[in-house]
This record gives sequence, structure tokens and C-alpha cells, in this order.
Amino acid sequence: MNTRVKDTRITDGIIWKQILAFFFPILFGTFFQMLYNTFDAIIVGQFLGKEALAAVGGGTGTMINLIIGFFTGISSGATVVISQFYGCANKDQTSRAIHNAIAISIIAGIIITILGLVFTNPLLQLIKTPEDIMPLASRYLKIYFSGAIAIVVYNMVAGIFRAIGDSRHPLYFLIIGAILNILFDLLFVGIFPFGVSGAAFATVLSQIVSAFLSVIALKRRKDECTLSFRKITINSTIVSKMLTIGFPAGLQSVMYNISNMLIQTKVNQLGTDAAAAWAAYGKLDMIFWMIINAFGLSITTFIGQNYGAGKINRCKSSVHTVFLLCGISTIVLEVIYIVFGRYAYMIFVTDKKVIELGMEILLTIAPFFFTYISIEILSGACRGAGKTILPTIFTVVGICGTRVLWLLSDYTSSSLKLIMLSYPISWTLVTICFFIYYSYGNIYEASKGSTYHIRRRIERKQ
Repeated sequence: MNTRVKDTRITDGIIWKQILAFFFPILFGTFFQMLYNTFDAIIVGQFLGKEALAAVGGGTGTMINLIIGFFTGISSGATVVISQFYGCANKDQTSRAIHNAIAISIIAGIIITILGLVFTNPLLQLIKTPEDIMPLASRYLKIYFSGAIAIVVYNMVAGIFRAIGDSRHPLYFLIIGAILNILFDLLFVGIFPFGVSGAAFATVLSQIVSAFLSVIALKRRKDECTLSFRKITINSTIVSKMLTIGFPAGLQSVMYNISNMLIQTKVNQLGTDAAAAWAAYGKLDMIFWMIINAFGLSITTFIGQNYGAGKINRCKSSVHTVFLLCGISTIVLEVIYIVFGRYAYMIFVTDKKVIELGMEILLTIAPFFFTYISIEILSGACRGAGKTILPTIFTVVGICGTRVLWLLSDYTSSSLKLIMLSYPISWTLVTICFFIYYSYGNIYEASKGSTYHIRRRIERKQ
């Protein structure tokens, strides 16, 4: 007998409890997602050496984030639209939005595969990848992008679950995927001599399993969120709204990663040791981004549902709550990094020169993590309310523009520390802009693109 699943709306109840109940599964899920690449780095660094470590991290990671990040940003528009429809209890439009989101993810996966295979080598050359790691990095990326459909579909379905207040199912699938990734890494790299190709295969295969499980779980639901393959379609009104919200987020991600590619280019020019140190730092840095991203996703979904339900005061209170929680977490992490960072590097690499350069990077950036948290929280709040244009402009101009101008200066060409200063400087400038916009921009004012207007337009077409 068919039974209805538990209602996961977060439009009523104690705010901090609901946010933490939503946050921790996302945090743990992001942690296990981080294990995909982190375990690649540990196995590759220990078994294959620093050249292979630089090949699967650093520039390759930046390129993956550039292409995957754009479509992930677009998918965030789908998450917001679904959360708003779900928050206002519109079952029909929630279902429509979910099936349109799946259609978008399939199309995006195909596009990513094509772009990734075509532009891997030109982009690696553009960021001046050292010659000794170029073949390894190219091989890793082409295998990775071959599995892009599974990666994008999983991320979209995970976003759908979060949009309807369920952050537990994505966690379950990621745990299974991470365990499989570890086993595949040990098999393809530690036992069989597949090199960096083995690390790439391990990641892709584990992502395929996660995608399969997430789709099956969505299909087995017995409410308006049930996935039916025959209903997967494109509705111009809903997709237009998703892209209106998601495209600026995708563009923001692209600009972030272009500036990071410029940073990677500068770092690569300092040699393989610097590139390996930057790759190893990226694995530590992911812990901070894991936490900050979990808070950002939490506030986006929380505000999305409550904005859709018209509970504006509840939206505002949630922002204050997340600021407090995120601020405490960031300060604690900064202290841990500064005190224990050197020992953490030893997990990834044994080369003393690489560790010293890694500590130089860490001590330049980590003390200023607190300057970034307001960007993630306030941009998440804006996305949840469907306001993305100005936040994107702030980010593109303030963060990306500042970094580009800073890095194009010859003054920064020969110093790793000066290159890294581009992070806290740009974060501080954009934080000021976000505070002004959130305080005076009235982001919770209803717009013509709200769920109410979408619903009316679709009803008129029917």
C-alpha cells in the first residue's frame, strides 16, 4: 500500500534547531564528498609522488570547478524554485519544477562531457601547467569529464532533496559513494598500476553509484516529489525562472574559478613544489569551504521555503542565527589550522619544501577566513529569496575583478605570499558591499518572478 512520506517543510518551529538539523547532514555529506578528491590525493601522493599529486589537485581541481561549478550554479536556481513552491504547498508546481530540474541536469551533463573532452588540453596549457605533469593531468580530467552526467544528475537530485527539507538522503548516498571511492582507489592505484587514471576511474564509478541511488530514492517517494521518467520535460516558464536565478550563480562560479585559474597560473610559474603545496593546501582549505557551504545551502533552502510561504520575519531571524553559528565555527577552525596545520600537510606529502610552502599559504589565508562568511550567508539568503543579480555583480567585480587586478601586477609575480593576499583583500571588499545591500536592498520584496507569479502564468497557459 502506498504511504506518504514525512512532511519536511521548515516553515514552522524553532529556527536554530531546524537549521542545525538541516545543516549537519549537509556538513557530513559535504565531508564525504570531499573524501572523493582528498583520498585521491592521499593515495596518489603517497604511491605515485608529488608530480602525480599536482596532476590530480591544483589546476585540475580548478578546471573541474570551472565547468562543473557553472552548471551547479544553474542547478541552484532549480533548488530555489522547488523550495519556494514546496514552501507554499503548491503540489502541482513542485512536481513540475522537479521534473524540469532533472531535464536540465541531463542536458547539462551532456554539455559538460563535450566541453571537458574538447577543452581539457587547451585549458591546461592556458594555466601553464608544468610539462612534467601535463600528460597526467590531461588523462585524469578526460576520464573525470566522461562521467559528468552522473555527477551533475546526482548534484541536482541532492539539491531537490535539500529543497524539500530532506538533507539526510544525500548524506546516505555520499557515504556509500565515498566508501566505494576509497576501495576503488586502493584497487586501481594501490594494487593495480593504473596511476592517476585509476584515481579518476575510482571517482567516476563511485559518483555513478551515488547518482543511481539518489534517482531511485526520488522515484520511490509517494508524494508530489515523486520522480516519473515520463514526466521529465521542459516547461519554458519554470525553466526561465530557474535560469534567471541560477545563471547568475553559475556565472559567479565561473568568474570565481577564472580568478582561481589565474592564481593557479601564477603558482605554477613558481615551480612544481609550489604547485604541489597549493594542491595540498586545497585539501585543507576544503574543510573550511565544506562548513561554509553547508551553512550557505542551509540558509538558501530555509529562506526559500519560508519566502515561498510568505514568512519574512522568519527569514530575517534565520540569517542572524546562521551568522552566529557560522562565526563560531570559523574562529574555531582558524585556531586549529594555525596550530596543527603542519601536521595536516604530512598526511598528503612528505617533501619538506612542499610542507614549508604549504604553511606559508595557510598562514596567509586562514587567519582571514572570518572575512568571507558574510558573503556566503548573505548571498545564500538572496538566492533563497530569488534575488541574484546584484549579489553576482558584487562577487564578479569585487572578488574576481580585485584578484585579477592584483595578480596582473608584476609586484606579485615572484612571491607566493603576495599571490595569496588576493583572497583576504577581495573578501573584505565584497563583505562590505553585501552588508550594505542586505541592510538597505529590501531583498524580501515580492517580484514578478516570485512563485506566485509563476503559478499564475502557468495556470493561464492551461
